[in-house]
Amino acid sequence: MNNVSRVTRPLRVLVADDNPVNLRVATRVLRDMGHSGVLVTDGEKALKALDAQTFDVCLFDVTMPVLDGLSAVTELRKREQAGKRKTPVIMVTAFDLPSDRTRMLANGADGYVAKPLEREALQAELDRILR
Repeated sequence: MNNVSRVTRPLRVLVADDNPVNLRVATRVLRDMGHSGVLVTDGEKALKALDAQTFDVCLFDVTMPVLDGLSAVTELRKREQAGKRKTPVIMVTAFDLPSDRTRMLANGADGYVAKPLEREALQAELDRILR
């Protein structure tokens, strides 16, 4: 018997990635899962979106211009310590070594999925961090 609870309600997801193809893939995967996404192209825009709106979870690319994903999640965690609502962040990246995962989690990310973004991997990580 499987004890893992599955996220079944529609989620509002902030996606930050500077690559248009990756944004299209994320949009398709989220839509197929029944979720909606707001798309931004860098970490600075992600932080502005988080100031203006509430999201259930964020998907941040690691390497973006202006403000990269790791810097954005570090800044987000500082803001949360000052009283802002906690928002889970999943890093989405081509960096796929165990040391990369450790580094991302140590920088404040709640989860990690490798590119190319796949529905099953994202679902498993959402189930893990949102249960």
